[in-house]
Amino acid sequence: MIIDTHCHIYYSEMENAEEIIKEATENDIILILNGTDPSSNMEVLELSGRYENVYAALGYFYTFADEVSDEDIFLLDEQLTNDKVVAVGEIGLDYYHTKENKDKQIELFEKMLTLAKKHGLPAIVHSRKSMQDTFDTLKKHDVVGSLHCYQGSAEMAREFVKLGFFIGIGGSVTYDNSKKIIKTLNEIDITCVLVETDSPYMAPQQKRGERNTPLNLKYVIGKISELLDMEESKVGEITCENAKRLFKII
Repeated sequence: MIIDTHCHIYYSEMENAEEIIKEATENDIILILNGTDPSSNMEVLELSGRYENVYAALGYFYTFADEVSDEDIFLLDEQLTNDKVVAVGEIGLDYYHTKENKDKQIELFEKMLTLAKKHGLPAIVHSRKSMQDTFDTLKKHDVVGSLHCYQGSAEMAREFVKLGFFIGIGGSVTYDNSKKIIKTLNEIDITCVLVETDSPYMAPQQKRGERNTPLNLKYVIGKISELLDMEESKVGEITCENAKRLFKII
């Protein structure tokens, strides 16, 4: 059993979403589907209700920062009471394309973290070109969680771990330019690592140019195994237990 702690497998992202979910089921993969707005959150809830191995993470992404309403926040607050919801996410900050709405991004991020605290749920956090603001914001909230597709330094990773966050490792660990991720893996304990695909995005090197799926977790685990000189089965076992502990999946 392995756990894909971050993927976007629903109809608005993948036309064959149910086929991918069934394929994952046949390969003993538990999925945590991450919504990003009211529409995808509804899709995630519906799919998680139909499949035993599918769990939901619901949140409003930074792209929603300029349009989120009080009604949207109320809706999410209600949805987070669903038994299949295990996290608030995907949420966070992204300054890669623009920093013009930085204040609104942070405001929305804070609202999401407040909901996570209210419902006793971990947060699945996206941070791109915004690592310091992400850290400073998380430090103000008594919330644990994961740093999805971690892109920061090893030094900063250690600080996130101190706050109670796990480091999410995906397909990018297999890329030729993955020096920062490799350094991070060598400087934090494997008990602080989660594996993910971010399907249908971020396909590993072996599948570049293709739509990513949870079956590609084997390449992520294989690379971590190689880097840490550890058996693949052990990497899978430890990261699975890490995810179960964080998301309270039995």
